[in-house]
Amino acid sequence: MTIANTAGTRFGDRLRDTFENTGQLCVGIDPHEYLLDAWGLELTAEGLREFGLRVVDAAAGLIGIVKPQVAFFELLGSAGYRALEDVLAAAREAGLLIIADAKRGDIGSSVEAYGRAWLTPGSPLEADALTLAAYMGTGSLASVFQWAEANGKGAFVLAATSNPEALAVQTARVTGNAATNQSVAGLVAAEVHEFNSGNTSAVRGSSSGILGNIGLVLGATKNLQEFGLDPRLLAALPSLPILAPGFGHQGALFTDVRTVFGELAASTVVSVSRSVLGAGPEKIQERIRRQAGELREALI
Repeated sequence: MTIANTAGTRFGDRLRDTFENTGQLCVGIDPHEYLLDAWGLELTAEGLREFGLRVVDAAAGLIGIVKPQVAFFELLGSAGYRALEDVLAAAREAGLLIIADAKRGDIGSSVEAYGRAWLTPGSPLEADALTLAAYMGTGSLASVFQWAEANGKGAFVLAATSNPEALAVQTARVTGNAATNQSVAGLVAAEVHEFNSGNTSAVRGSSSGILGNIGLVLGATKNLQEFGLDPRLLAALPSLPILAPGFGHQGALFTDVRTVFGELAASTVVSVSRSVLGAGPEKIQERIRRQAGELREALI
């Protein structure tokens, strides 16, 4: 089903433009308690707000994408969410693309409500894209995909994540349908690609060269072939944007981007957090500037 976009520019197009204009680096807004302490801030709503606003200020003009980790704000309940709303508003005002790292997943009206909360223009929690979990099947997220398409928004679905506990589930083989012996991660990738293909074919008359609105979360520290996601096979899914955590503190290097993601390197959001945030409020801007430059060099 092809869905009309009633909100103007597609997320995939804005993401592509961001890559071309400001690069592929994304900075996480992750106010860990130890980072708050190092920044001279308290674990309060005001501390979270100040932390987030400082990251936004440091990122603006140097990179184009930020990724607030919702859990750290949710920790303080309604006060934390009010702080997050202020950070999101500041990021929008600064012209940054926002990926809300909330990892939502459910069925029916419940998952639809998640999508509307985060992906509605003018919503207090408005983001450009939302991370999603497909444990109840990729099809359970269809209403969020459709809402994103209709409102110029995007989403990234967890497929091969960096935590070791995920390996057994995400590498398990699917049986009993047309995807027999395909890994769970591979099935998620195929079904996301199928959705994108059905909703990019009407754009400029072809899906060729078009970046889809729905993408995958693939950990940069993982051997994707182990998850049934050979980069050569992923290259056959050209519409897939990738959100890749794991760089910096978790060990992946910018020089690994092409090795890990192959031809999809050009459509990969390279996410860093603690390796930048650990620089502290006085040096974070310079750290962002340096890492953005290092990534550009690695992708030449």
